[in-house]
Amino acid sequence: MTESLGSDELPQGIAALIARAADPGFENWRRGIVRLGGCTNPIHLVGSATVADAVTGEVLRSYVPDGDGGRLLVACGNRRAAVCPTCSRVYWADTYHLVRAGLVGGKEVPAAVGGHPRVFATLTAPGFGPVHTRREKGGQVRACRPRKASDCCAHGVPAGCHVRYGEDDPRLGEPLCPRCYDYAGAVLWQAHAGQLWHRFAMELRRELARRIGVSREEFGEVARLSYAKVAEYQRRGLVHFHSVIRLDGPEGPGSPPPGWATTGLLAGAVRVAAGLVRLPALGADVIGRRVLRFGAQVDVRAIASSDVGERLTSAAVAGYIAKYATKGAESTGAVDRRIHHASDLATLPVRDHTLRMIGTCWWLGGLAPFEPLRLRRWAHMLGYRGHFSTKSRRYSTTLTALRQARAEHRAKQQRAALGLDDRPVITVGQWRYAGRGYSPEAALIAASVRERRGGHGA
Repeated sequence: MTESLGSDELPQGIAALIARAADPGFENWRRGIVRLGGCTNPIHLVGSATVADAVTGEVLRSYVPDGDGGRLLVACGNRRAAVCPTCSRVYWADTYHLVRAGLVGGKEVPAAVGGHPRVFATLTAPGFGPVHTRREKGGQVRACRPRKASDCCAHGVPAGCHVRYGEDDPRLGEPLCPRCYDYAGAVLWQAHAGQLWHRFAMELRRELARRIGVSREEFGEVARLSYAKVAEYQRRGLVHFHSVIRLDGPEGPGSPPPGWATTGLLAGAVRVAAGLVRLPALGADVIGRRVLRFGAQVDVRAIASSDVGERLTSAAVAGYIAKYATKGAESTGAVDRRIHHASDLATLPVRDHTLRMIGTCWWLGGLAPFEPLRLRRWAHMLGYRGHFSTKSRRYSTTLTALRQARAEHRAKQQRAALGLDDRPVITVGQWRYAGRGYSPEAALIAASVRERRGGHGA
């Protein structure tokens, strides 16, 4: 025989939900939570909205939230899957369609763009010291760094490692000898990574111009270079860039590329341009002169003209870039929030290598020569301060345009539901921020929504 629990013995959220269910406004309240799709950290707004006739000014409808203390809950919109799986899924879908439109057309990009030369390129960071890695060859996992047992670094640490690591081993990316590892160089490379990409784009235009025998200024009159890229953190805590790079005619995706523009020409120019990039780092008087560059590993692959077959397809490339657009430094074991005080470093739940990267950001960030890099502000990102996903102006549509189209579609549905779809109307709202998060009972509803949708909010 089982005993039933009294309301005062139930977990807080369940007891509150049962009490809430007896409220006459329960169904409206529940719909407001379900509407968020399972967002984990919604934003609270207070205020009102008025729908008026755009011609006469007649007020047709007014809205003031009547539940939760007059608060309207809206989705947080965070792009990072570690913060909000639901909203990051929306960001993933937007990025996917943005990238794919630049490969096969759509979203006001002509379908003819699918025949333009384009490659999928990966630019990596250089080495700042040997790290534990997983090596495979012929389907077999090999030793991490095979060396003689007697080979040691200047600090007496073995220079080799004969462990065959699994894919999720926490030691992957850790330096063999932390004292040999150039943490200052790694942090400075990270802080300048966005500028390195900018230099690469300029070098690529120069290299293409050189190969066809014109100046860089003349190159802009015969062709246009477009790209979309995303930054991905490696296990050693440094980013590398995945990018779609495309050659168009001078007017962009709507104009055919010149006859000399081939995928092979573009791929060769990408490899050369990546090797030419050089950028002096700040603070030479403090930590010595450092010239930053990309790593020697540059992968360039042609993108198939159709999504059929085993070659690298546009759908695969768009999915790959969209996947990493929803990740941050937390994917390497860092933290997902800013660090405000040096004392916080002592309690960060991170591995030793990540803590040293963060500590180096904090140390350099307190020195005058490095103030322009704002390293303390970006210590939680291990020094990287660029956008995770970016594109050139004429690559395809924009995230703003995709969001605006979605907002207009929702507004059209709402007008239809109110019987106003045949009238020109405007909506005037006055809202202000009033907090974020869920009450215990609302959190239960949101969790059930995520569960039904497979944890993604899709």
